[in-house]
Amino acid sequence: MMDDILKQINAGEVSGVQFKERILDKYDIACELVAFSNSHGGKLVVGIKDKTGEINALSYSEVQETTNLLSDIASENVVPSILIKIDTVEVEDGNLVVATVKEGLNKPYHDNKGIVWVKNGADKRKVFDNAELAEMMTDCGSFAPDEAGVRDATVNDLDATTIKQFLGNRFERVLEKKGLTGDAFNEASLDMICSAIAKGHDCEKILRNLRFIRPDGTLTVAAMLLFGKYTQRWMPMMTAKCICFAGNSVGSKVFRDKVNDADMEGNLLHQYDTIMDFFTRNLHNVQVGDEFNSMGKLEIPYTSLVEFTVNSLVHRSLNMKAPVRIFIFDNRVEIHSPGALPNGLTIEDIKAGTSMPRNMFLFNNAIYLLPYTGVGSGITRALDEDINVTFMNNDKAQEFVITVWREERNQVEVESNEVHGKSNQVEDLDTGLRHSDTDLDTGLRHSDTDLDTGLRHSDTDLDTGLRHSSTDLDTKRVTLTNKEKDIVNFCSVPRTTKEILDRIGVSMHSKNRERYITSLVAAGYLQMTNPDNPTASNQKYKKVNIR
Repeated sequence: MMDDILKQINAGEVSGVQFKERILDKYDIACELVAFSNSHGGKLVVGIKDKTGEINALSYSEVQETTNLLSDIASENVVPSILIKIDTVEVEDGNLVVATVKEGLNKPYHDNKGIVWVKNGADKRKVFDNAELAEMMTDCGSFAPDEAGVRDATVNDLDATTIKQFLGNRFERVLEKKGLTGDAFNEASLDMICSAIAKGHDCEKILRNLRFIRPDGTLTVAAMLLFGKYTQRWMPMMTAKCICFAGNSVGSKVFRDKVNDADMEGNLLHQYDTIMDFFTRNLHNVQVGDEFNSMGKLEIPYTSLVEFTVNSLVHRSLNMKAPVRIFIFDNRVEIHSPGALPNGLTIEDIKAGTSMPRNMFLFNNAIYLLPYTGVGSGITRALDEDINVTFMNNDKAQEFVITVWREERNQVEVESNEVHGKSNQVEDLDTGLRHSDTDLDTGLRHSDTDLDTGLRHSDTDLDTGLRHSSTDLDTKRVTLTNKEKDIVNFCSVPRTTKEILDRIGVSMHSKNRERYITSLVAAGYLQMTNPDNPTASNQKYKKVNIR
């Protein structure tokens, strides 16, 4: 103990250690104990000048008085009251009193004036934000935001197709026994699936039994996140921001790609698909093997991106009113997830595979929709890919940041595809394209990792991985120009005719539409979002994914 205290004295005050020469103000001491309890605990050392770190030891009588005062303050001036461990450390000319405060189990704690304090480095600060208070309650298990109700939302606000996919995965063995597999499952209605799982049950009854509907009849936050048609109507900030910048600064006003807010609206499955399309559209494919035409792989392993993306969506703080933010720079990729690590987790803990989920209910159900094991192995599996990655747990900003560094040879060297302001207009697409020819011809997005992670997506290479059965391999496909390849990648999320033509810098002329859009639809690279009404005003075009 003595050695530890002396080391801390020499190091000065830090977030976990506070010095006081004497206890002169009970309220001031109570605020310190509250801050420790609401944070990660710490030690209050009495008998040291907090300005200089100079020891001013306590006499025997002062030790007794200080010990009694600390016990009284912990029980009477901290709400709810706390238990502290009090030790004495003998030093020259007297003793020090050390009060050890554990991280509290009944957060948030407050002083007898009702003020909540948390540690802020070596100092402390007041907390007034409801989201931060809710986060404290979540950490100690007194509040589960994923099980909270979504006011006024009904089952009609959920997507039947996503629910069906979820039930098919969760009750796979039950449905197999009922013969509902393959085409039979695909052709069955949601009500038929529900009745096969539990006789006489419809969708609402199944969801109620699975706790997606609360006893009071309201949908849970988890239900809206997993199955919502338009999740952001109810929870506007439960989304993601994806921007590919030119250069290495987030302050840049020039970007190469930006996912429109409207494209991110939807449930977690849709958000996941859109984010992964954003990655594959903007990161390079690199050649592997000895031959020039050998299969390409994404410069950052797809498996790692999957794990980091899913973790950011599932483990984000649901109390923080902020989106997941994903930035691609020339030298790195950053994934910002709202909320610092919960439950006292450290970066070393998560590297070792320790799992202490913040959103337990969401965590237990996400595995049936997302490529996610739910056993804490995601980070370790991502690290197995031998990537250059750093983690930052920012308690002050309340976010967890993953930074994956791009190899120098893969960093962007030209800025011909830069998009200015908030438009998606490309200045010069024919010269210095971001995507090399290998992006679509040799760069398979998913490669071998699909077999290990059980991803839904199969190979998406547009020239070598055909959409249809193996017999299509003998069929000659239209050779795409660089401009056409960029259009196809751009349409990883649905785009309007104007957005597509603006991207390649041509006018809204019918000849341009036929040349750059209609021809790609006919060749099987793009599909209409509303094929029954080709001239619909809301018509968009989406890349045909190979399943």
